[in-house]
Amino acid sequence: MTTTGPAGKPVTSFAVEQTKRLHFYAIRSDLTDFQHVHPTLASNGTWTATLAALRPGTWRLYASFVPNTGPAIGQQIVLSRAISVPGRSVATTVPAPSPSTRVDGYTVTVIGHLMANKPSPLMVTITKEGRPVTDLQPYLDTYAHLTAFHEGDLAFAHLHPETKVDGDHGGPTLPFHVEMSRSGNWRLFLQFQTSGTVHTAAITVHAS
Repeated sequence: MTTTGPAGKPVTSFAVEQTKRLHFYAIRSDLTDFQHVHPTLASNGTWTATLAALRPGTWRLYASFVPNTGPAIGQQIVLSRAISVPGRSVATTVPAPSPSTRVDGYTVTVIGHLMANKPSPLMVTITKEGRPVTDLQPYLDTYAHLTAFHEGDLAFAHLHPETKVDGDHGGPTLPFHVEMSRSGNWRLFLQFQTSGTVHTAAITVHAS
């Protein structure tokens, strides 16, 4: 993959954002499969990353970066394109909005009333076996990484908690400042790290 600038040449200089120069996402159109990786940049502007096998169907790929050169220097840019993975595709219905979900033995609870195009507070709480989790480790310079996709047009949102990172004892509550661009259901993918392992929790929320 390459990122081409206005002059038609590959961009080779990028700012570091959350410890990485580029964040790459793959989301299946039915919002059931999600991947978040960090490609490696070669001197000629080519990015390389390894993805897990993509199930047949339509996917959308996103590249999020901040260029260090050109007219958009210092600006957050998100580019995306759709791809089709050949094979028999079976779509899955997006789960209905829910206040909580489970992943790897953890329970993630989301509280907040989201409004389209209006700043909204969103509170995420993480527990395990009924006990508050207080050993979250920094992941990409924060205690959680939240990516959201709109059901229908796959609009993209990238969010971070407002909690200041202070060692390996984050949690159990993470406040977010959210502004969704559209009303409707959004599928959230919350990534957090404990004991060196990154966990990804998926949950559906609704924006009025």
